[in-house]
Amino acid sequence: MDLHHWLDKAVTAIEDWQEGFGPYPEHPSLAVDDEAFGAAFERLTKRLHGNYPFFHPRYAGQMLKPPHPAAVVGYLATMLINPNNHALDGGPATAPMEREVVAALAAMFGFGTHLGHLTSSGTIANLEALFVARELHPGRGIAYSAEAHYTHSRMCRVLGVEGHAVPVDDHGRMDLDALETLLRTGRIGTVVLTTGTTGLGAVDPVHEALALRDRYGVRLHVDAAYGGFFTLLAGHELPAEPWRAIARCDSVVVDPHKHGLQPYGCGAVIFQDPAVGRFYVHDSPYTYFTSDDLHLGEISLECSRAGASAAALWLTLQLLPLTRAGLGEVLAAGRRAASRWSALIDQSDLLTLYQRPELDIVTYYPAAGSLADIDRISARMLDEGMNDPSDAVYLSTFNVTAAAISARHPELTCDAPQGRILRSVLMKPETETVIDLLHTRVERLAES
Repeated sequence: MDLHHWLDKAVTAIEDWQEGFGPYPEHPSLAVDDEAFGAAFERLTKRLHGNYPFFHPRYAGQMLKPPHPAAVVGYLATMLINPNNHALDGGPATAPMEREVVAALAAMFGFGTHLGHLTSSGTIANLEALFVARELHPGRGIAYSAEAHYTHSRMCRVLGVEGHAVPVDDHGRMDLDALETLLRTGRIGTVVLTTGTTGLGAVDPVHEALALRDRYGVRLHVDAAYGGFFTLLAGHELPAEPWRAIARCDSVVVDPHKHGLQPYGCGAVIFQDPAVGRFYVHDSPYTYFTSDDLHLGEISLECSRAGASAAALWLTLQLLPLTRAGLGEVLAAGRRAASRWSALIDQSDLLTLYQRPELDIVTYYPAAGSLADIDRISARMLDEGMNDPSDAVYLSTFNVTAAAISARHPELTCDAPQGRILRSVLMKPETETVIDLLHTRVERLAES
């Protein structure tokens, strides 16, 4: 895609549409001098240069990358109109697009009949799922993995619900024996399963948890904010069972602003049972007036939501559909990169694999005899890598406990209660083409 060309086309297309309504005078209060704007814009771009190069394969740290050019163009074109998808009155063109993309996401997870919408983030999407969980099981708690995103414990506090962190196994997945012990108490109404923890990329055994759901009458919510789009690789590069089992769960959350190639913020929450919409019932005397159809704001805790987010995702999925051969190939490139780097680390005398990646997150540490040394060297590698003016590489660190690392690597001396190891999220498909170079650069950091 020629981004310059299509950005110009986007502006022109909206200007042509606007002209159809006739001319009108611009209000002087909005006038900005071009020279003044130019100076301010120069200050802005200089400040933006303070960012890390999220777009480049040299950046192998956190879950950050620019959106796809199609999403940029779709967002910009729609932003010039600035529809609000809270109500059909505010987003008459983009609200139907939102319904279409949510239906596509629901189908990706195997949901048939469903109720869902986009959100501003996975945090808000999970809040909505836990809100519904509270309403369906008042007085009962919510269980989530000890490795689950911290949003679950925080949102339990917000909702006034008792939260329970369930221990994990030696791969960072929820320990279902520990979960069953908790379920026997009768205190749990909903279990949150994570398909792709944000620390390790671990996938909870959703398929095995179904039996516990049936036995104890709890709801199953799947937090697939980070890992959800890997569903497209189920039965191909990834085992099918946990991903296919999502279709039998009660709700799911996914973030298109992660692997869906969208700008922040774009999350989604989808419920299996449309009847949960009753928990959102409210009235607004000045909002829902041009249509008797269900307005998206009537099934959402959020009010104003950018119609541009729906349009950007809609346009992206027209070009990269939710299939293995479409968006799935983007995910597959990151998965191959993680597998390749793991194999290189296995052969390295300078690096050690913390655990084998399930998705596209690689965790590793410098070869050293003790946890304290690993912590110290990892911190140095992070700092030296990102501050090298001629050959920078950007990593991230991950705190592990002595118990967790000794369970995986009993030969280590654990002389500290916890320590930092290194972590790289390989979510840009371009990383696949330079993974050997990235490995060599990180080895040099370890060696120095």
